[in-house]
Parts: sequence; C-alpha cells; structure tokens
Amino acid sequence: MELMKRLEQAAEYIKTRTKYSPKIGVILGSGLGDFGDSLENAEYYDYKDVPNLPVSTVIGHKGRFVVTSELICMQGRFHFYEGYNLTEVTFPIRLMKLLGVEKLIVTNAAGGVNTNFSTGDLMVITDHINMMGTNPLIGANLDAFGTRFPDMSNGYDKEMIDIAMKTGEIKGLNLKRGVYCAMTGPSFETPAEIQMVRIIGGDAVGMSTVPEVITANHCGIKVLGISCITNMAAGVNSQPLNHAEVIETTKRVKEKFIDLVRTIIKEI
Repeated sequence: MELMKRLEQAAEYIKTRTKYSPKIGVILGSGLGDFGDSLENAEYYDYKDVPNLPVSTVIGHKGRFVVTSELICMQGRFHFYEGYNLTEVTFPIRLMKLLGVEKLIVTNAAGGVNTNFSTGDLMVITDHINMMGTNPLIGANLDAFGTRFPDMSNGYDKEMIDIAMKTGEIKGLNLKRGVYCAMTGPSFETPAEIQMVRIIGGDAVGMSTVPEVITANHCGIKVLGISCITNMAAGVNSQPLNHAEVIETTKRVKEKFIDLVRTIIKEI
C-alpha cells in the first residue's frame, strides 16, 4: 500500500478515538518512559493496535502512544537495528504531523564521547552527525510533507534550545550542549570509532534520533533534542558496555529529566 494511504489510515484510527488535538510530540528513549506514566487524563494507544505501525522490541520501551490535550508522547521508538527500514522508523513522525503536531521533543540514551561529560549528565543537542550510512528521505519525495531537499542548518530549533538551557539554569541543572552522532548499532561502538567521532566533532553517540529529526524537519516540525548520558563511550574508561547500565542510569536521573521536560513544555 502507498505510504501516504498507510499514514492516513493510522491517523484516522487515532483521530476517531481521541478527544485531544496535541501540538507537541515527545519521543522517550530507553528507560525514560516513566514520563508518559506521569501524564494526567491521558489516553493510551498501543502501537500494535494502530494500523500500519511497527512494534517496538527493545527492553524498557512500552510501545504505545500517550495522548493528552497538549502532548502526543511515544513510550518507545523504533530503531534501524531492529530490522525496520527508515520509512518504518520515521512513520510516527509523519503520523504526528498529520495529527497536528508542530513541535517535537526527542530524547535518547547516549554514550558520552566528550571527556568533560559524566554519566547522568543531560545534553541539549545542538546539531548531529549522521553516520548511519543512509537517510530516511531516500526514495520518492512526499510532497505533501515537504520539499525534496530540506534545509538542515537549523535542524535543532535555536529558540527551543535557548528555552531548554534557561530552564536548566533555573532548575539548577548543569545542562551540557553538544553534537549527537548516530550510528546503526546494535553493537556498541569500538574505541577506534569513538576516537573518530571525537575527532569529527561528536560529543555523544547513539543509535537513534537522527532519522526522526531529519523527517521532522522535512515535515516542518521544530525539534528539541535532549540526550541522557547513560554511560561513557568505549575507550573513555575501562568499563565494558552493556544495556543494563543504560537502564540503571536513566532510572537514577529520571526525576530531574521528567521535571526538566515538563517545565520546557510549559515554556514552549
């Protein structure tokens, strides 16, 4: 079935059931799904029930939309490494556009490349480097969403970055700023790859976010990105990397993260 028709079917499923018209989307990364559980008067839509939507397979991702009057929140995203193509990975972004979303907050768990970072830091993404070897806009352009060649010079909205940084300052949080580098995974990066990322200007590395941000920009959705530095990347210290550490760190910092995101949403 043509992609546009599949998107319209998914949008119609939610539109005919929801009483809300949210303008802000939120994507919650590994271990950060509790934010969605904290929302009041929420509606829940499991991914498996929404037509044409993939299903999240990652531990720690609940796999559902949480919808309120202000937000449509993804508790779990889709990853390239799960075997989905980037059209499937970014399907929810275009779905959000059809539902009326104008601004998007994207969060993720990331490895710290910048040696001035510490585990548990929150980093506001100022830009990204796409090292996934592909792009979600490859193929026929969906003219209904945007131009064939979208500009990415303001991929992360400067006004929302300023709001996030000011909010962090008010909250007494030492927010970092930095460049997020996306690789495919699912294996963690090698020390040599991390050294390369540092040389080319990356401050954090992960396995998501960039396809979603590119697609959001194509759709005309303004983006704010926040990474939770859940571990230091390979070669930064001698510790072996594992996903359990990612989940453990996000549990430790989730309260300040949730408070930060909730306040940013009020400001934007």
